[in-house]
Amino acid sequence: MSLKVLGMILAGGQGSRLYPLTAKRAKPAVPFGARYRIIDFVLNNFINSRIYAIYVLTQFKAQSLTEHIQRNWRFGAFLDDHFVLLVPAQMYRYEELGAAWYRGTADAIYQNLHLISNNRPETVAVFGGDHIFKMNVAHMLDYHLDNRADITIAAYSVPVAEASRFGVLQVDDQWRLLDFEEKPKEPKPIPGRSDMALVSMGNYLFRTEALVELLEHDARDNNSSHDFGKDVIPRALKEGYRIQVYDFKRNPIPGQSGPNNYWRDVGTLDAYFEASMDLVAVTPEFDLYNEEWPLRAANYNSPPAKFVHEAGNRIGQAFNSLLAGGVIISGGTVRSSVLFRRVRVNSYAQVERAVLFDHVEVGRYAKLKNVIVDKNVRIPPNTEIGFDLEADRARGFIVTPSGVVVVPKSYRF
Repeated sequence: MSLKVLGMILAGGQGSRLYPLTAKRAKPAVPFGARYRIIDFVLNNFINSRIYAIYVLTQFKAQSLTEHIQRNWRFGAFLDDHFVLLVPAQMYRYEELGAAWYRGTADAIYQNLHLISNNRPETVAVFGGDHIFKMNVAHMLDYHLDNRADITIAAYSVPVAEASRFGVLQVDDQWRLLDFEEKPKEPKPIPGRSDMALVSMGNYLFRTEALVELLEHDARDNNSSHDFGKDVIPRALKEGYRIQVYDFKRNPIPGQSGPNNYWRDVGTLDAYFEASMDLVAVTPEFDLYNEEWPLRAANYNSPPAKFVHEAGNRIGQAFNSLLAGGVIISGGTVRSSVLFRRVRVNSYAQVERAVLFDHVEVGRYAKLKNVIVDKNVRIPPNTEIGFDLEADRARGFIVTPSGVVVVPKSYRF
Protein backbone atom coordinates (compact mmCIF):
# COMPACT_ATOMS: atom_id res chain seq x y z
CA MET A 1 0.00 0.00 0.00
CA SER A 2 1.23 3.50 -0.88
CA LEU A 3 -0.40 6.66 0.44
CA LYS A 4 -0.18 10.28 -0.58
CA VAL A 5 -0.51 11.46 3.04
CA LEU A 6 -0.17 9.63 6.33
CA GLY A 7 -1.46 11.36 9.44
CA MET A 8 0.31 10.87 12.77
CA ILE A 9 -1.20 12.51 15.86
CA LEU A 10 0.94 12.99 18.97
CA ALA A 11 -1.49 12.22 21.79
CA GLY A 12 0.79 11.06 24.58
CA GLY A 13 0.99 14.30 26.53
CA GLN A 14 0.71 14.12 30.30
CA GLY A 15 -1.10 17.45 30.60
CA SER A 16 0.14 18.13 34.12
CA ARG A 17 -0.99 21.78 34.00
CA LEU A 18 -4.58 20.59 33.47
CA TYR A 19 -4.59 18.56 36.69
CA PRO A 20 -7.01 17.41 38.16
CA LEU A 21 -8.79 17.03 34.79
CA THR A 22 -5.82 14.87 33.75
CA ALA A 23 -5.60 12.91 36.99
CA LYS A 24 -7.04 9.83 35.26
CA ARG A 25 -6.92 10.72 31.57
CA ALA A 26 -4.45 12.04 29.00
CA LYS A 27 -4.78 15.66 27.93
CA PRO A 28 -6.20 14.82 24.46
CA ALA A 29 -8.96 12.81 26.18
CA VAL A 30 -10.21 15.74 28.29
CA PRO A 31 -13.87 16.49 27.44
CA PHE A 32 -14.64 19.79 25.72
CA GLY A 33 -17.67 21.58 24.34
CA ALA A 34 -20.47 19.47 25.89
CA ARG A 35 -19.89 16.38 23.70
CA TYR A 36 -16.33 16.24 22.35
CA ARG A 37 -12.86 15.25 23.50
CA ILE A 38 -9.97 17.58 22.72
CA ILE A 39 -8.52 15.07 20.24
CA ASP A 40 -11.73 15.07 18.20
CA PHE A 41 -10.84 18.41 16.63
CA VAL A 42 -7.59 17.31 14.99
CA LEU A 43 -9.22 14.05 13.91
CA ASN A 44 -12.03 16.01 12.26
CA ASN A 45 -9.47 18.28 10.59
CA PHE A 46 -7.80 15.25 9.02
CA ILE A 47 -11.03 13.55 7.97
CA ASN A 48 -12.54 16.75 6.55
CA SER A 49 -9.27 17.27 4.64
CA ARG A 50 -9.55 13.77 3.11
CA ILE A 51 -6.70 12.32 5.14
CA TYR A 52 -8.07 8.92 6.04
CA ALA A 53 -4.97 7.01 7.16
CA ILE A 54 -4.27 8.11 10.73
CA TYR A 55 -2.19 6.78 13.61
CA VAL A 56 -2.78 8.15 17.11
CA LEU A 57 0.35 7.81 19.27
CA THR A 58 -0.50 7.41 22.96
CA GLN A 59 1.53 7.12 26.15
CA PHE A 60 0.40 8.49 29.54
CA LYS A 61 -2.93 7.45 31.10
CA ALA A 62 -4.23 6.30 27.75
CA GLN A 63 -7.19 4.11 28.77
CA SER A 64 -9.90 6.77 28.40
CA LEU A 65 -8.44 7.94 25.09
CA THR A 66 -8.11 4.36 23.85
CA GLU A 67 -11.74 3.58 24.60
CA HIS A 68 -12.88 6.79 22.93
CA ILE A 69 -10.97 6.12 19.69
CA GLN A 70 -11.90 2.44 19.52
CA ARG A 71 -15.60 3.08 20.07
CA ASN A 72 -16.13 6.22 18.05
CA TRP A 73 -13.54 6.51 15.26
CA ARG A 74 -13.95 3.51 13.01
CA PHE A 75 -13.98 3.09 9.25
CA GLY A 76 -15.33 0.06 7.42
CA ALA A 77 -13.28 -3.12 7.58
CA PHE A 78 -12.91 -3.33 3.78
CA LEU A 79 -10.99 -0.08 3.25
CA ASP A 80 -7.30 -0.83 3.74
CA ASP A 81 -6.21 2.79 3.37
CA HIS A 82 -8.93 4.18 5.67
CA PHE A 83 -8.11 3.76 9.35
CA VAL A 84 -7.73 5.48 12.69
CA LEU A 85 -5.43 3.25 14.73
CA LEU A 86 -3.97 3.62 18.20
CA VAL A 87 -0.24 3.20 18.66
CA PRO A 88 0.71 2.78 22.32
CA ALA A 89 4.29 3.28 23.46
CA GLN A 90 5.61 -0.25 23.08
CA MET A 91 9.41 0.12 23.13
CA TYR A 92 9.56 -1.05 19.54
CA ARG A 93 13.29 -0.23 19.37
CA TYR A 94 14.17 -1.97 22.62
CA GLU A 95 17.39 -3.48 21.24
CA GLU A 96 18.60 -0.01 20.26
CA LEU A 97 17.19 2.24 22.99
CA GLY A 98 16.55 -0.12 25.89
CA ALA A 99 13.45 0.22 28.05
CA ALA A 100 12.61 3.74 26.87
CA TRP A 101 9.20 5.29 26.49
CA TYR A 102 8.87 8.12 23.99
CA ARG A 103 11.68 10.49 24.90
CA GLY A 104 10.19 13.45 23.02
CA THR A 105 7.88 14.31 20.14
CA ALA A 106 10.46 13.38 17.50
CA ASP A 107 11.34 10.14 19.26
CA ALA A 108 7.66 9.16 19.26
CA ILE A 109 7.72 9.20 15.46
CA TYR A 110 11.18 7.65 15.30
CA GLN A 111 10.12 4.65 17.37
CA ASN A 112 7.31 4.12 14.85
CA LEU A 113 9.17 4.59 11.57
CA HIS A 114 8.09 1.07 10.63
CA LEU A 115 4.53 2.39 10.26
CA ILE A 116 5.72 4.97 7.75
CA SER A 117 7.72 2.32 5.91
CA ASN A 118 4.71 -0.01 5.79
CA ASN A 119 2.45 2.65 4.26
CA ARG A 120 4.99 4.38 1.97
CA PRO A 121 3.39 7.85 2.03
CA GLU A 122 4.66 10.75 -0.03
CA THR A 123 3.98 13.15 2.84
CA VAL A 124 3.67 12.66 6.59
CA ALA A 125 1.45 15.04 8.57
CA VAL A 126 2.62 15.21 12.20
CA PHE A 127 0.06 17.09 14.30
CA GLY A 128 -0.52 17.55 18.01
CA GLY A 129 -3.64 16.13 19.61
CA ASP A 130 -4.27 18.78 22.25
CA HIS A 131 -5.44 22.02 20.61
CA ILE A 132 -8.84 23.47 19.76
CA PHE A 133 -8.91 24.60 16.14
CA LYS A 134 -10.22 23.95 12.65
CA MET A 135 -7.76 23.51 9.84
CA ASN A 136 -8.15 22.60 6.21
CA VAL A 137 -4.99 20.51 6.02
CA ALA A 138 -5.52 19.98 2.28
CA HIS A 139 -4.85 23.70 1.72
CA MET A 140 -1.63 23.49 3.73
CA LEU A 141 -0.65 20.39 1.74
CA ASP A 142 -1.12 22.22 -1.56
CA TYR A 143 1.14 25.01 -0.25
CA HIS A 144 3.72 22.43 0.88
CA LEU A 145 3.78 20.72 -2.53
CA ASP A 146 3.69 23.94 -4.55
CA ASN A 147 6.80 25.14 -2.71
CA ARG A 148 8.51 21.75 -3.02
CA ALA A 149 9.23 21.95 0.68
CA ASP A 150 10.96 19.32 2.77
CA ILE A 151 9.10 20.62 5.82
CA THR A 152 6.16 22.97 6.22
CA ILE A 153 5.36 24.40 9.66
CA ALA A 154 1.93 25.81 10.49
CA ALA A 155 2.31 29.19 12.19
CA TYR A 156 0.12 31.57 14.16
CA SER A 157 0.74 35.12 15.38
CA VAL A 158 0.43 35.82 19.10
CA PRO A 159 1.28 38.79 21.35
CA VAL A 160 4.99 38.93 22.11
CA ALA A 161 4.23 38.65 25.82
CA GLU A 162 2.79 35.15 25.21
CA ALA A 163 5.31 33.93 22.64
CA SER A 164 7.87 32.53 25.08
CA ARG A 165 5.58 29.48 25.51
CA PHE A 166 6.12 28.50 21.87
CA GLY A 167 8.70 28.04 19.16
CA VAL A 168 9.24 31.48 17.58
CA LEU A 169 9.77 31.77 13.81
CA GLN A 170 11.41 34.31 11.54
CA VAL A 171 10.61 34.17 7.80
CA ASP A 172 11.59 35.95 4.59
CA ASP A 173 9.13 37.58 2.18
CA GLN A 174 8.43 34.16 0.63
CA TRP A 175 7.65 32.67 4.06
CA ARG A 176 10.72 30.51 3.99
CA LEU A 177 12.10 29.84 7.48
CA LEU A 178 15.13 31.93 8.41
CA ASP A 179 15.36 31.39 12.15
CA PHE A 180 13.74 29.25 14.84
CA GLU A 181 13.98 29.56 18.63
CA GLU A 182 12.17 27.17 20.94
CA LYS A 183 10.54 28.98 23.89
CA PRO A 184 12.94 31.96 23.98
CA LYS A 185 13.00 34.24 27.01
CA GLU A 186 12.94 37.28 24.74
CA PRO A 187 10.93 36.40 21.61
CA LYS A 188 11.71 38.22 18.40
CA PRO A 189 8.70 40.13 17.05
CA ILE A 190 7.41 40.06 13.50
CA PRO A 191 9.28 42.73 11.49
CA GLY A 192 7.16 45.86 11.51
CA ARG A 193 4.93 44.46 14.27
CA SER A 194 6.74 44.99 17.56
CA ASP A 195 3.75 43.72 19.56
CA MET A 196 3.32 40.36 17.77
CA ALA A 197 5.43 37.23 17.20
CA LEU A 198 5.04 34.35 14.77
CA VAL A 199 4.97 31.00 16.55
CA SER A 200 4.85 27.35 15.58
CA MET A 201 1.56 25.54 16.13
CA GLY A 202 3.39 22.22 16.44
CA ASN A 203 1.77 20.97 13.23
CA TYR A 204 4.11 19.82 10.46
CA LEU A 205 4.10 18.37 6.95
CA PHE A 206 7.23 16.42 6.01
CA ARG A 207 8.47 15.02 2.75
CA THR A 208 8.81 11.42 3.87
CA GLU A 209 12.47 10.95 2.95
CA ALA A 210 13.43 14.15 4.75
CA LEU A 211 11.56 13.08 7.90
CA VAL A 212 13.27 9.70 8.00
CA GLU A 213 16.71 11.23 7.47
CA LEU A 214 16.22 13.81 10.18
CA LEU A 215 14.85 11.36 12.72
CA GLU A 216 17.63 8.85 12.15
CA HIS A 217 20.25 11.59 12.62
CA ASP A 218 18.47 12.86 15.73
CA ALA A 219 18.29 9.39 17.27
CA ARG A 220 22.07 9.06 17.03
CA ASP A 221 22.65 12.39 18.79
CA ASN A 222 23.19 11.71 22.48
CA ASN A 223 22.87 15.42 23.26
CA SER A 224 19.41 15.71 21.71
CA SER A 225 16.17 15.90 23.69
CA HIS A 226 14.52 14.29 20.64
CA ASP A 227 11.94 17.03 20.24
CA PHE A 228 10.77 18.51 16.93
CA GLY A 229 10.91 22.11 18.14
CA LYS A 230 14.08 21.93 20.21
CA ASP A 231 16.14 19.65 17.99
CA VAL A 232 14.80 18.47 14.64
CA ILE A 233 13.68 21.79 13.14
CA PRO A 234 16.90 23.65 14.16
CA ARG A 235 18.95 20.76 12.71
CA ALA A 236 16.98 20.85 9.46
CA LEU A 237 17.45 24.60 9.18
CA LYS A 238 21.19 24.32 9.82
CA GLU A 239 21.60 21.52 7.29
CA GLY A 240 19.83 23.40 4.52
CA TYR A 241 16.51 21.58 4.23
CA ARG A 242 13.84 23.63 2.50
CA ILE A 243 11.48 24.73 5.26
CA GLN A 244 8.37 26.72 4.48
CA VAL A 245 6.10 28.40 7.01
CA TYR A 246 2.35 28.25 6.45
CA ASP A 247 0.25 31.18 7.70
CA PHE A 248 -2.67 29.60 9.54
CA LYS A 249 -4.78 32.71 9.07
CA ARG A 250 -4.78 32.06 5.31
CA ASN A 251 -6.44 28.70 5.91
CA PRO A 252 -9.93 28.56 4.34
CA ILE A 253 -12.70 26.59 6.04
CA PRO A 254 -15.65 25.67 3.78
CA GLY A 255 -18.86 27.27 4.97
CA GLN A 256 -17.04 29.82 7.13
CA SER A 257 -16.96 33.48 6.20
CA GLY A 258 -14.03 35.57 7.29
CA PRO A 259 -10.52 34.50 8.32
CA ASN A 260 -9.72 31.34 10.24
CA ASN A 261 -8.25 32.91 13.38
CA TYR A 262 -9.18 30.51 16.16
CA TRP A 263 -6.45 28.30 17.61
CA ARG A 264 -6.28 27.65 21.34
CA ASP A 265 -3.68 25.82 23.35
CA VAL A 266 -5.83 24.64 26.26
CA GLY A 267 -2.79 23.56 28.26
CA THR A 268 -3.82 25.26 31.50
CA LEU A 269 -7.04 25.21 33.48
CA ASP A 270 -7.61 28.90 32.83
CA ALA A 271 -7.03 28.47 29.09
CA TYR A 272 -9.40 25.49 29.03
CA PHE A 273 -12.08 27.45 30.90
CA GLU A 274 -11.71 30.51 28.67
CA ALA A 275 -12.00 28.36 25.53
CA SER A 276 -15.14 26.76 26.95
CA MET A 277 -16.64 30.17 27.63
CA ASP A 278 -15.81 31.21 24.05
CA LEU A 279 -18.36 28.63 22.87
CA VAL A 280 -21.33 30.22 24.63
CA ALA A 281 -21.02 33.62 22.93
CA VAL A 282 -23.98 34.64 20.79
CA THR A 283 -21.77 34.47 17.70
CA PRO A 284 -18.78 32.36 18.76
CA GLU A 285 -15.55 32.70 16.84
CA PHE A 286 -15.23 28.91 16.99
CA ASP A 287 -18.44 27.69 15.34
CA LEU A 288 -19.62 24.16 16.18
CA TYR A 289 -22.57 24.39 13.79
CA ASN A 290 -20.94 24.68 10.36
CA GLU A 291 -22.53 21.91 8.30
CA GLU A 292 -19.80 22.15 5.64
CA TRP A 293 -17.14 21.36 8.25
CA PRO A 294 -18.81 18.72 10.43
CA LEU A 295 -17.39 18.03 13.86
CA ARG A 296 -17.97 14.36 14.56
CA ALA A 297 -18.08 13.10 18.12
CA ALA A 298 -19.18 10.13 20.16
CA ASN A 299 -22.84 9.20 19.70
CA TYR A 300 -24.19 8.01 23.03
CA ASN A 301 -27.84 7.91 21.95
CA SER A 302 -28.74 10.13 24.87
CA PRO A 303 -32.31 11.43 25.23
CA PRO A 304 -33.06 15.08 24.45
CA ALA A 305 -32.25 17.83 26.92
CA LYS A 306 -35.24 18.69 29.08
CA PHE A 307 -36.47 21.80 30.92
CA VAL A 308 -39.19 21.37 33.55
CA HIS A 309 -41.19 23.50 36.02
CA GLU A 310 -42.65 26.92 35.39
CA ALA A 311 -44.14 28.23 38.62
CA GLY A 312 -43.08 31.38 40.46
CA ASN A 313 -39.28 31.42 40.68
CA ARG A 314 -39.09 27.67 40.18
CA ILE A 315 -38.41 27.73 36.47
CA GLY A 316 -36.17 25.39 34.50
CA GLN A 317 -34.25 27.71 32.19
CA ALA A 318 -30.89 28.20 30.47
CA PHE A 319 -29.35 31.23 28.76
CA ASN A 320 -26.31 31.44 26.45
CA SER A 321 -25.31 27.85 27.20
CA LEU A 322 -24.44 24.54 25.53
CA LEU A 323 -26.35 21.48 26.73
CA ALA A 324 -25.65 17.89 25.74
CA GLY A 325 -28.19 15.09 25.46
CA GLY A 326 -29.82 13.87 28.63
CA VAL A 327 -29.43 17.15 30.52
CA ILE A 328 -32.37 17.97 32.80
CA ILE A 329 -32.87 21.51 34.08
CA SER A 330 -35.42 20.82 36.77
CA GLY A 331 -36.49 24.20 38.10
CA GLY A 332 -32.95 25.65 38.18
CA THR A 333 -31.25 28.41 36.19
CA VAL A 334 -28.18 28.02 33.99
CA ARG A 335 -26.27 30.94 32.47
CA SER A 336 -23.20 31.03 30.22
CA SER A 337 -22.31 27.41 30.90
CA VAL A 338 -21.36 24.15 29.18
CA LEU A 339 -23.21 21.06 30.41
CA PHE A 340 -22.20 17.56 29.33
CA ARG A 341 -24.34 14.41 29.21
CA ARG A 342 -26.95 13.72 31.84
CA VAL A 343 -26.24 16.69 34.04
CA ARG A 344 -29.14 17.54 36.32
CA VAL A 345 -29.74 20.98 37.83
CA ASN A 346 -32.40 20.84 40.54
CA SER A 347 -34.91 23.44 41.66
CA TYR A 348 -33.75 26.92 42.66
CA ALA A 349 -30.12 26.06 41.90
CA GLN A 350 -28.07 28.70 40.07
CA VAL A 351 -25.26 27.73 37.67
CA GLU A 352 -23.28 30.52 36.02
CA ARG A 353 -20.07 30.36 33.97
CA ALA A 354 -19.61 26.69 34.70
CA VAL A 355 -18.39 23.60 32.88
CA LEU A 356 -20.11 20.48 34.24
CA PHE A 357 -18.90 17.09 32.98
CA ASP A 358 -21.01 13.93 32.58
CA HIS A 359 -23.34 12.85 35.37
CA VAL A 360 -22.98 15.90 37.59
CA GLU A 361 -26.01 16.66 39.76
CA VAL A 362 -26.53 20.10 41.29
CA GLY A 363 -28.71 20.03 44.39
CA ARG A 364 -31.54 22.41 45.29
CA TYR A 365 -30.55 25.98 46.11
CA ALA A 366 -26.90 25.26 45.27
CA LYS A 367 -24.97 28.11 43.65
CA LEU A 368 -22.03 27.61 41.26
CA LYS A 369 -20.00 30.31 39.54
CA ASN A 370 -16.69 30.14 37.65
CA VAL A 371 -16.31 26.40 38.21
CA ILE A 372 -15.29 23.23 36.38
CA VAL A 373 -16.80 20.07 37.84
CA ASP A 374 -15.43 16.76 36.57
CA LYS A 375 -17.75 13.79 36.04
CA ASN A 376 -19.75 11.79 38.59
CA VAL A 377 -20.04 14.51 41.26
CA ARG A 378 -23.18 15.14 43.31
CA ILE A 379 -23.25 18.67 44.70
CA PRO A 380 -25.40 18.75 47.86
CA PRO A 381 -28.30 21.19 48.32
CA ASN A 382 -27.40 24.72 49.46
CA THR A 383 -23.71 24.27 48.53
CA GLU A 384 -21.89 27.31 47.18
CA ILE A 385 -18.78 26.97 44.99
CA GLY A 386 -16.90 29.87 43.45
CA PHE A 387 -17.99 32.56 45.90
CA ASP A 388 -15.55 32.02 48.79
CA LEU A 389 -12.27 30.89 47.26
CA GLU A 390 -10.58 30.28 50.62
CA ALA A 391 -13.40 27.96 51.62
CA ASP A 392 -13.09 26.21 48.26
CA ARG A 393 -9.35 25.71 48.80
CA ALA A 394 -10.10 24.33 52.27
CA ARG A 395 -12.26 21.66 50.64
CA GLY A 396 -9.20 20.64 48.63
CA PHE A 397 -10.32 22.17 45.34
CA ILE A 398 -7.78 23.72 42.98
CA VAL A 399 -8.35 27.44 42.42
CA THR A 400 -6.67 28.82 39.29
CA PRO A 401 -4.88 32.20 39.09
CA SER A 402 -8.00 33.76 37.54
CA GLY A 403 -10.26 32.34 40.26
CA VAL A 404 -11.77 29.30 38.52
CA VAL A 405 -12.55 26.49 41.00
CA VAL A 406 -12.02 22.89 39.84
CA VAL A 407 -13.86 20.01 41.50
CA PRO A 408 -12.14 16.67 40.72
CA LYS A 409 -13.77 13.56 39.32
CA SER A 410 -16.02 11.57 41.68
CA TYR A 411 -15.47 14.04 44.54
CA ARG A 412 -17.53 13.25 47.64
CA PHE A 413 -18.80 16.15 49.75
